[in-house]
Amino acid sequence: MGMYPGVLEPSSRGGLPLEEVTLAEVLAARGYLTGMAGKWHLGVGPEGVFLPPHQGFHRFLGIPYSHDQGPCQNLTCFPPATPCDGGCDQGLVPIPLLANLSVEVQPPWLPGLEARYVAFARDLMADAQRQGRPFFLYYASHHTHYPQFSGQSFAERSGRGPFGDSLMELDAAVGALMTAMGDLGLLEETLVIFTADNGPETMRMSQGGCSGLLRCGKGTTFEGGVREPALAFWPGHITPGVTHELASSLDLLPTLAALTGAPLPNVTLDGFDLSPLLLGTGKSPRQSLFFYPAYPDEVRGAFAVRSGKYKAHFFTQGSAHSDTTADPACHAASPLTAHEPPLLYDLSEDPGENYNLLGGVAEVTPEVLQAVKQLQLLKAKFDAAMTFGPSQMARGEDPALQICCQPSCTPYPTCCHCPDSQA
Repeated sequence: MGMYPGVLEPSSRGGLPLEEVTLAEVLAARGYLTGMAGKWHLGVGPEGVFLPPHQGFHRFLGIPYSHDQGPCQNLTCFPPATPCDGGCDQGLVPIPLLANLSVEVQPPWLPGLEARYVAFARDLMADAQRQGRPFFLYYASHHTHYPQFSGQSFAERSGRGPFGDSLMELDAAVGALMTAMGDLGLLEETLVIFTADNGPETMRMSQGGCSGLLRCGKGTTFEGGVREPALAFWPGHITPGVTHELASSLDLLPTLAALTGAPLPNVTLDGFDLSPLLLGTGKSPRQSLFFYPAYPDEVRGAFAVRSGKYKAHFFTQGSAHSDTTADPACHAASPLTAHEPPLLYDLSEDPGENYNLLGGVAEVTPEVLQAVKQLQLLKAKFDAAMTFGPSQMARGEDPALQICCQPSCTPYPTCCHCPDSQA
C-alpha cells in the first residue's frame, strides 16, 4: 500500500493507491449508499484523484487532511470569536471544506463544522431509507484533535477546558446520529462501531488528552500510543457487555464483508472476521498484533508484537508527540534502542508496561520463556512475509497540488479564501 512513513501533506503527490479496495467500494458493490464526513487524510493528488469520491464514497463532506495542516491563527475555534491556539502549519493554503470534489468554503468556520457533518449524515441516512437501500457512513470527526474547537452549545460548558468542550460536542454528535437513526426506524437494523486512530498527543498537555495508566502516547509503540477504545452497538444482535479479546481496525473490512455477504478483494488481508465475537457465537480469531513505528523500515520490521496477554518490544523509540510525560522513554530524546532479549510485559496484569518480566527482578517461569519464544517466532515469520510497497510519501510534494478555491489568485496562498456558499 505504501502509506508510510509519517503522514501525507496538503501538497503530497501520493495518496491511497486507487487499486487498493476500500471498505466503501466493497459495500457500494453490494448496493449500499456510501458516505463520508470529516477528516480524510489519505491524499489529494493531481485533480483530487485520491479523494473519497474516487475511493468508493458516493458522497463526501469534509477536510481532506488534518485541520491543523494550514495556518490556523486566522481561524475561530470557539464562538463567538475565540481564535485557535498556535499558528499550525504556515505557508500552506487555508484548510478547505470539500463537498465531493468541490470547495464548499475555505476556510470553514470550525465552531459550526460538527453540526454540518451531523446534518450531512442525517441526509445520507434519510435518502438511503427513501431509496430502500442500506447505507454505510464513515464519520471521521476532527474531535478531539488539536487545535480543539466546539459549537456555541458546548463552549466553556464541560468544565474541562477546550479538550473537554471538544469531547462534549463529539458525544452530542454521536447521540444526534443515534437519535436520527431511531427517528428513521433504522436503529434496530444498523451496526454502529466507534473507535479511534491513536493515543493522546501528550506534548499538547491538557489539550492533547491523557493515556491514564498506559505508558507514553501518540508516536510510540507502547500501549498509550496504540491501544484504543472500541464500541459496537447492534440491538438484537450484540449482547451488551465487555470483552478483552484482541481486535484491530484492520478487522473491520473482513468483518463487515462477512456480515453483508460481500466478497473480499482478491488480496492478502491482515484482518480477521470478528463477527463470531460480535454476535456471541465464538471468540476473536485474532491472536496477535504487530506494531510499527511512525517511520518503519524493512530491516527492523515490527517494533513490538503482542500475542494473547504478552507483549514484546524488540525496538523502542520516543516521539515528540509524547513529550511532557514523566517517563523519559516516551520523549523525542529517547533514541532508537534494540532490545535483546526483548522487553516483555504481561498486559493482563501490567497494562502500563512497567514491569519487564525479563528484567532480572522476577523469576523467569517456563510460561514466560515459552511466551518469548513464541513472540520471537511470530515476529520472524511476519517480517519475512511482509512486503513494503513503494512509499507514497516518498513521491514528494508539489505546492501546486494544494486545494485553492481561486487557483490563479495572488498573493498565494493567503488569497485562497472563499466565503461559505451556504452562509
